[in-house]
Amino acid sequence: MTTESPLFVGLDIGTSGCRAIAIDSDGEVRGQTEAPLPPPFRNNALAEQDPNEWWPVVCDVLKALTEQIPENRIQSIAIDGTSGTLLLADGTGEPLGPALMYNDSRSINEAAKIAAIAPRESAAHGPTSALAKLLHLLPSPQAHYALHQADWIAGKLRGQFGISDENNCLKLGYDAVNKIWPKWLHQLDIDMSLLPKVVAPGTMIGTVSNNIATELGLSAETQIITGTTDSTAAFIATGASQVGEAVTSLGSTLVMKIVADKPIFSPEHGVYSQPLGDLWLVGGGSNSGGAVLLSYFSKAQLQEMTPKLKPEQATGLDYYPLINPGERFPVCDPSLQPRLSPAPEDDVIFFQAMLEGMAKIEHRGYQLLAELGAPYPVNIYSAGGGAQNPGWTAIRQNLIGVPFIEAKQQQAAYGSALLARKSFQ
Repeated sequence: MTTESPLFVGLDIGTSGCRAIAIDSDGEVRGQTEAPLPPPFRNNALAEQDPNEWWPVVCDVLKALTEQIPENRIQSIAIDGTSGTLLLADGTGEPLGPALMYNDSRSINEAAKIAAIAPRESAAHGPTSALAKLLHLLPSPQAHYALHQADWIAGKLRGQFGISDENNCLKLGYDAVNKIWPKWLHQLDIDMSLLPKVVAPGTMIGTVSNNIATELGLSAETQIITGTTDSTAAFIATGASQVGEAVTSLGSTLVMKIVADKPIFSPEHGVYSQPLGDLWLVGGGSNSGGAVLLSYFSKAQLQEMTPKLKPEQATGLDYYPLINPGERFPVCDPSLQPRLSPAPEDDVIFFQAMLEGMAKIEHRGYQLLAELGAPYPVNIYSAGGGAQNPGWTAIRQNLIGVPFIEAKQQQAAYGSALLARKSFQ
């Protein structure tokens, strides 16, 4: 490697695009690039994407990044991908068909088989789990590897496949508490050799293959570091890391996560846990969020109304904002009905009442996590588009009553870059 200060790259493979961010040893961003991905094919419960559409975009993004950075400064690369996205590959890593995306929910019969034998605390429950997808894809005589999105990209860079991280493998049935593939998986007649070797996020697993290094303008000594899921990478990006620190992602949906010293599993409440070094990331996701707002107002209307919000004057309306029936957390009820009436004539009041309803959901979410054994937040980092709305922030802070911190970084790629740096600290 060059004697110049090294850089660490995080690569985020999202649903609609790919982003790469390079940081230095101090965490300062030294380069970033992005490119769009073709949209997944969707048809009712089906959501598929051709993995071979990911790879050229990854190459384009990394090539563009190396053009911004002096040659051979990239020390390591870590990749995050969408949680639960799964594909089968042959012995050379060649995909045997499309990847079933994180929100592909066709595997209802397979989910029922899992439900009959899996422990309640397993993250492999439900038709969108990676394990349900694996059962749907089997049998496949040529299959040699079951790979998540991040696993496959890391394998392409290394020229070797078959390694994954603890966070991605949770929905495939991995037991992160005991750090094993559990024995109950054998009851599903799965060829266990398909399952990856599992290591912690931030683990060095090899170097870039010579031909890929030449093609992308990288040093052949560039190390590949295990990444994580996109949502966990986004959490890491905020800087929250101590017990009691929480992150609320105010995006299309509301996702609440808090750092705890022990795992908590409560599927009946929509609560799950992921390893975070020696600690645990505990949380849940609500179906409420920005997507509900955008079903009633345009982005321009929301921007126009935001300065007119009056957080100090509650509307008195008791809303539970949802687009469609069904909620995951803090109420786990697939038939829960949206509550958005009575609708006032004033759009600003309607907008504020929806924000108040979402703040109540967030507050109840953290209360529920505390009731289940997690700490109540000592502070909350805000991420996602809603973090830029000062009125919403005031409504939330008035209700929840802890210090709020706007996350300086919230890109999943930045979180993966921190993982890439982890091996060198």
